[in-house]
Amino acid sequence: MIDNFEAGQILDGKVTGIQPYGAFVALDEDTQGLVHISEVTHGYVKDVHDYLAVGDDVKVKILNVNADNNKVSLSIRATQEPPKDNKNNPSQKSQDSKQQDQANTGFNTLKDKLDEWIKQSEEREENFKK
Repeated sequence: MIDNFEAGQILDGKVTGIQPYGAFVALDEDTQGLVHISEVTHGYVKDVHDYLAVGDDVKVKILNVNADNNKVSLSIRATQEPPKDNKNNPSQKSQDSKQQDQANTGFNTLKDKLDEWIKQSEEREENFKK
């Protein structure tokens, strides 16, 4: 039952299916959730198959439970230690910051971002007039 789960829980699960957008993980006999491709591991994931296979046992953290839609959002990445910064490789550091920027803005809706874009545009316009 989905009511037995709540955001923040860390559980053991089993991969039951893989799609281009992520992996389905069984939490118990009745409930499965989705690990979005961005939550498989730290860094960029091009193909989920490079990291997971059907039948794999995985540790997942519940990000969100939507009882209305009977959906559970999961993360494997949230159960892992983040990689240490590679200070000797500036290009990797630059790539990591680009990915972090994309991660911070990638799932916002246009409506959520519109006010921010308008403010940025107005600030640029003010600076340009100076």
